Amino acid sequence: MSRIGKLPVIVPAGVKIELTEGNLLKVTGPKGTLTRKLSENMNIAQEEGQLVITRPNDLKRNKALHGLTRTLVNNMVVGVTQGFEKKLEINGTGYRAAKAGNKLTLTLGYSHPVVMEDPEGVESAVEGNNKITISGIDKEKVGQYAANIRFKRPPEPFKGKGIKYEAERIRRKAGKSGKK
Repeated sequence: MSRIGKLPVIVPAGVKIELTEGNLLKVTGPKGTLTRKLSENMNIAQEEGQLVITRPNDLKRNKALHGLTRTLVNNMVVGVTQGFEKKLEINGTGYRAAKAGNKLTLTLGYSHPVVMEDPEGVESAVEGNNKITISGIDKEKVGQYAANIRFKRPPEPFKGKGIKYEAERIRRKAGKSGKK
């Protein structure tokens, strides 16, 4: 039995769950609505304020989908109640970020500024010149947008310049040592 898959998903008050034909799950909460088509192999049942996900048999594919399905459903419930956020830091001389409307402008040492538009359902905010906060209700979209921003100038190991996640630790390398 999957350790994660067998845990029930607690549905807090104020969250409405609709399960339609073909395992199409719609979760509505105070922050918004999320819809996702889940695998038809998984059985999803609503019991006393919680969702229980079970698998029909112990085939390898169903074992793999069991924990995944439970985690996807839990992320939907958490997203519509609390939301998700990722924080990025920009390090480097002259590197900075600016926000205008739904466009994020990054100055990252290239010959041109990098302009990124916030995807639907995701918001970005700039604190100071070098801190970016990405927030939204869909964990997948928030993480992907943060990864796309980081990809524009990943941190380099010598001086640590670039865009990194707030809690990310960069493995530093020693520079060249000159011959004497």
